[in-house]
Amino acid sequence: MKVRTVGVEEELLLVDAGSGDPRALSTAVLALAERRAEGDSVFESELHDHQLEFATEPRGAMGDLAQEIRRWRAEAADSAAEAGAAVAALATSPLPVSPAIGEDERYRWLARRFGLTAQEQLTCGCHVHVSVESDEEGVAVLDRVRPWLPVLLALSANSPFWQGQDTSYDSYRSRVWGRWPSAGPVEVFGSADRYHEQVGELIGTGVLRDKGMIYFDARLSHRYPTVEFRVADVCLDPADTVLLATLARGLVETAARAWRAGDAPDPVAVSVLRMADWQAARSGMEGRLIHPLTRRPEPAADVAHALLDHVHDALDDSGDLASAQAALRALLERGTGARIQRDLLARSGSLRTVVTDCAARTRG
Repeated sequence: MKVRTVGVEEELLLVDAGSGDPRALSTAVLALAERRAEGDSVFESELHDHQLEFATEPRGAMGDLAQEIRRWRAEAADSAAEAGAAVAALATSPLPVSPAIGEDERYRWLARRFGLTAQEQLTCGCHVHVSVESDEEGVAVLDRVRPWLPVLLALSANSPFWQGQDTSYDSYRSRVWGRWPSAGPVEVFGSADRYHEQVGELIGTGVLRDKGMIYFDARLSHRYPTVEFRVADVCLDPADTVLLATLARGLVETAARAWRAGDAPDPVAVSVLRMADWQAARSGMEGRLIHPLTRRPEPAADVAHALLDHVHDALDDSGDLASAQAALRALLERGTGARIQRDLLARSGSLRTVVTDCAARTRG
């Protein structure tokens, strides 16, 4: 069996190493990272100057992917330290912040076009790219993974706090991100031609700038021959990032096999998927999720195991089954980043301690 490659993009929050306050230092940190790399760096700016992003190489082995994620997190931390800061794998800032839009012309256009929506988008996500053989296969995958995407969101939930308050959500990032007009779940496309036609129609409205603003929960990448999963928070623990990548690859392979076998995609309505997204954001892995098959609320752990069962054969064939089972057990025992953040606050009484502790945990 030819193993599909997987790449990960992680967005990290730049914070003061002592106070935990967000710091708008991306320009300085990027320059330091480039100097340390003695040339091209894997790090890039993001919409806000309080953020840093890196992208891994496409990897066939999950062990190699894990090693690279830890390497770039450590490199980001070292470069930030030179600038008097730290990096934290937090999907929103627990502490109050006045976000600063970057100087890039694209970012300035977004700020002018979308106003407060763009200003408040200081959120950090995790994007997983899984290789596909063609756009036709990729769209067939998109049509068949739709019901399972909220489970990935729940597993990654890592943003309970916003502007110094507990939001009552485990993934408040996803609620903020959902303010973009093109964000969220989508309908069944049926073919690559229809997918590209709809993307063209969306851009043709004039609301969006370009293909880079197609913010579906999962999409065809406009840069790589991949399906790009965009639904997840950045994970506090890099082991959870690897679990997300493993499950995403399993979903792609499972969906592609179903397509080749002639199995039709589940026609679940977008309105139901929005309910499932909301429930995943609200309770993460702490309560109930909407089961992708029954459409009824069931314990989150049961739904996560249903996802593992769904991709069982693909993971078994790629040699990832045992490691995915172990990683899911570990996540359920320790909790997502949202639980860890709330536990830290309960013990310390300080959101500043939450941030500085999470910065220390970011390296893994």
